Amino acid sequence: MAEKQQEKKIDLNQLRKVRREKLANLQEAGKDPFLITTYKQTHHASQIKDDYKSLEGKEVSIAGRLMAKRVMGKASFCNVQDLSGNIQCYVARDAVGEEAYKAFKKFDIGDIVGIEGEVFTTKMGERSVRALEVTLLSKSLQILPEKFHGLTDRDLIYRQRYVDLIMNEESKDVFIKRSQIIAAIRRFLADRGFLEVETPMLVANAGGAAARPFETHFNALDENFKLRISLELYLKRLIVGGLEKVYEIGRVFRNEGLDTRHNPEFTLMELYQAYTDYNGMMDLTEDMFRFVAKEVLGTTTIEYNGVQMDLGKPFERITMVDAVKKYADIDWNEVDTLEDARKIADERGVEYEKRHKKGDILSLIFEEFVEDKLIQPTFLMDHPIEISPLTKKKPGNPDYVERFEMFMNGWEMANAYSELNDPIDQRERFKAQEEQLAAGDEEANTTDEDFLNALEIGMPPTGGIGYGIDRMVMLLTGATAIRDVLLFPTMKSLPAEKQ
Repeated sequence: MAEKQQEKKIDLNQLRKVRREKLANLQEAGKDPFLITTYKQTHHASQIKDDYKSLEGKEVSIAGRLMAKRVMGKASFCNVQDLSGNIQCYVARDAVGEEAYKAFKKFDIGDIVGIEGEVFTTKMGERSVRALEVTLLSKSLQILPEKFHGLTDRDLIYRQRYVDLIMNEESKDVFIKRSQIIAAIRRFLADRGFLEVETPMLVANAGGAAARPFETHFNALDENFKLRISLELYLKRLIVGGLEKVYEIGRVFRNEGLDTRHNPEFTLMELYQAYTDYNGMMDLTEDMFRFVAKEVLGTTTIEYNGVQMDLGKPFERITMVDAVKKYADIDWNEVDTLEDARKIADERGVEYEKRHKKGDILSLIFEEFVEDKLIQPTFLMDHPIEISPLTKKKPGNPDYVERFEMFMNGWEMANAYSELNDPIDQRERFKAQEEQLAAGDEEANTTDEDFLNALEIGMPPTGGIGYGIDRMVMLLTGATAIRDVLLFPTMKSLPAEKQ
């Protein structure tokens, strides 16, 4: 096996050497493709196929990557791939000229070419372009994987996404859909009067979520900063400032592990709306998910891993206490003390820490026995106050807060609050978080004095929500891992000799 790999490496090195020699010959002849700065591309492959009736016999100009070539004496066929797909081109010596045809025969798979020609159908019925002029626009000096096998090495797919996009049509489709999903979200929110804003990524106090931040040093100020873990606290400042409806789609950074649903940097969307609450956020979320699915997929019924989920029906709304009773057969209303909660956790084999309070244990039981059961779109409501430091208390039931998480496929898709706007209560919540931090909770929030000052200026009743864009893309495209929907996921650096 090692001998075969060595032989293959030698063969590839030889092929790369030949390509460099071809480039050198072109440059010596004054035909350096890298000196070309522009090319007039009039159509894409899909346009020619879809609009064939109106384009037949007309001249078009296409540009893309040469993916296949069959030389047959005085005439050849090649396949050109652009953003929209592939199209066959017929290149004949009599049509392009003897010198141009001779040059074309030296083109390599992977080269970027421009072809001007007439749209026609071959005897085999394939819609194609009959070349009148062929231009080498860029020389590929590397060797693409075999088209038949594609690029299958998962590590290489993530490290060399540019090759993956060339070789795997499914990957390209995922990222085109990702762009369409984000564009659809923006249209949906713009129609409802939301303003898109941008807030800092480098912050002195990384709050708004339970996560460990990345830390860095800003040389100009000689001061340590953190990368944001959330968008929340700055967006709420804008609600205080009177903007009323704001949202941001941006990267956030959490110093945590890697798995199929977590990457240390990911795309989060948060939005805040004055004069509404978490019920308003539920209504907005139902409408938005339906809109996006319909816009991008053409249907509100999606299938993931063989399971159908219906976004067209009203989403289930259930409290955490009722969900635990329904799926774990535990009536939390009968759990009066921390000791009672610990006893139930011990009996059910749920691990907890000494610092955990009654509400923390309820959340742990939910995660263990309920979360993976929430397959259809579900709003899980009314969380314990211990795990919700930025949320309004339930009127008449101060142990719980007006918060919901949206679940699909057993995944958390969104997290929303009736936002806490009482600065005195918020200070006490921050104090409790500081105590958790001192007790060993590395993900606890710290007090943000400027945010408290903003609340003291006065924030109206507000509903807020955060959406994990990457998980939404996973569900709508059928991707099995978050890395499959991130163009450049976080990877461990390769040793120098393997790069």
